Amino acid sequence: MTEQETIQDTDVAEIIDDTAVETAEAVVADSAVSATTARSSSHSAARGSLRGRAPRSGSRARPTRERGEFEQVTIDVRRVARVMAGGRRFSFSLVIIIGDKKGRVGVGLGKGVDTALAIDKATRDAKKHLITVLRTPSNSIQHKVIAKYASSEVEIIPSQGRGLVAGSAVRTVLDLAGVTDVVTKIHTRSKNKLTIARATVAALEKLRRLSVSESRPEASGLRLK
Repeated sequence: MTEQETIQDTDVAEIIDDTAVETAEAVVADSAVSATTARSSSHSAARGSLRGRAPRSGSRARPTRERGEFEQVTIDVRRVARVMAGGRRFSFSLVIIIGDKKGRVGVGLGKGVDTALAIDKATRDAKKHLITVLRTPSNSIQHKVIAKYASSEVEIIPSQGRGLVAGSAVRTVLDLAGVTDVVTKIHTRSKNKLTIARATVAALEKLRRLSVSESRPEASGLRLK
């Protein structure tokens, strides 16, 4: 065999080896693609089965929250800092108004190291100071009342067919008390929502006291025999 024939046979063998390697790589790539496609289809089928599957009988169901007796609204949140020996200590002060929109309303103040504790304290304080508002059949009040608490003075005037015309904390108190068809005025420049709310409650409580006193025979000048 000549040297030229030996070189040609070597080149042919190398070409055959390269072709075999390329064929094997193509087969491996095709199998990998097929496996990936099968895996994705199995995952899709599993997700579809999970979506359509009924919930387990022993699974935990979320308890439904029952609506409380009172509705509550937070009208003021403040962060208070107290200077101690080791530095400043922060706490929160909240003002909450609660009411059932059926004549009962209360204002509470709560302080705590976090908002959850302050809300709990304010809610309990508001429940301790609940009052019952005497309303007319149209959910208005019987007559005009004026009350002052600290630096806030509030006036409530009945006005048939006007709805609830009020602002600031006065509107929140009257709304939760279920009072409508009234016009209110704040006669002071104070922006303190706590004092405004308590002045409104004082006016409603004064209305109750006047109604009770006027219903007595002694108040009308009559004497019992």
